[in-house]
Amino acid sequence: MTKKFTKDHEWVRVQGDHVVVGITDYAQSSLGDIVFVELPVSDRVLAAGEACAVVESVKAASDIYAPISGKVIENNDTIIDNPALVNASPEGDAWFFTMTMANPAEFDALMDEAAYKAYVETL
Repeated sequence: MTKKFTKDHEWVRVQGDHVVVGITDYAQSSLGDIVFVELPVSDRVLAAGEACAVVESVKAASDIYAPISGKVIENNDTIIDNPALVNASPEGDAWFFTMTMANPAEFDALMDEAAYKAYVETL
């Protein structure tokens, strides 16, 4: 189960023939208590880097970007009903959406866990 990361603090995990997308622990802790999540609609085609979801905390609202190109398959409605789950389990139960992978090279170009941890240490 390979997981990759973006500089915008999204994570992507390959699961079968699609990927699962969420935000990192660093992102949720930077945002603070999350009170609202808006997710992309199913079947929406996304380009890598495109703003596609929104997370609102008591501090601020933040866009979530598509880490790769592809089509949204499914949303995690649980985090819409319970946004605080994003704080509790950002890289587990609080995934945001699943999508197809239009270009596997985009996934390959993302940071692995070691590179992401090194990146976060520079912030």
